[in-house]
Amino acid sequence: MNATDEQFADMDVLWDLASLRRGWGWFVTLGAMLILVGTIALASQVTASLVTAVVIGWLLLFAGAVEFAGAYWSYRCSGFFLHLLSGALFALLGALFTREPVNAILALATLLACLLMARGIILVTAAGTYQFESWGWGMVSGSIDLVLGMIIWLGWPAVGLWMIGLFVGISLMFRGFNWIGLGLAVRGKDWGAGVKGMSIATGISPVIPPPSHAGE
Repeated sequence: MNATDEQFADMDVLWDLASLRRGWGWFVTLGAMLILVGTIALASQVTASLVTAVVIGWLLLFAGAVEFAGAYWSYRCSGFFLHLLSGALFALLGALFTREPVNAILALATLLACLLMARGIILVTAAGTYQFESWGWGMVSGSIDLVLGMIIWLGWPAVGLWMIGLFVGISLMFRGFNWIGLGLAVRGKDWGAGVKGMSIATGISPVIPPPSHAGE
């Protein structure tokens, strides 16, 4: 890549960043909505867990329908029975999730507890055995995963009823704060001036719309 190509690439980056700045208000709005939904999920964790199970069930049903469609269009190909089997499994799991959301979230809680304990044991064992660089952090991370998995396992089934909702609520709130941080960060930057300066240096004069002041 020569110098001219690099300047074109820099202009594209600055142009994209300037476009992000014009949409900073939407980022903040999206973040606020996610924080609101996350707060509601934390306030009613059991309900959020049940809703999550139902949503997962419908997604599985949709995936099953897609697999059945793939089987229909590939009935003369070697992958016909694989698509058909995948569609049947997705449809079965989706039906179970939508008809029995309580049992579904309890099963998810059990699976999560097993995964956390297995990951914790592996990390603690690997960190203590090999003592790689920053192995202490691996030991701490593995210990936390192991303790969380044991808490879920020992508190089952009561913990499983609200645990999924708790995780979903926390995840939504953190995502909301991330979107708000992105919106506020791009709002304070004026990349339009950088695009103009780059266009002068390269001899290119792109049409740059004036920055929007909506919401400022």
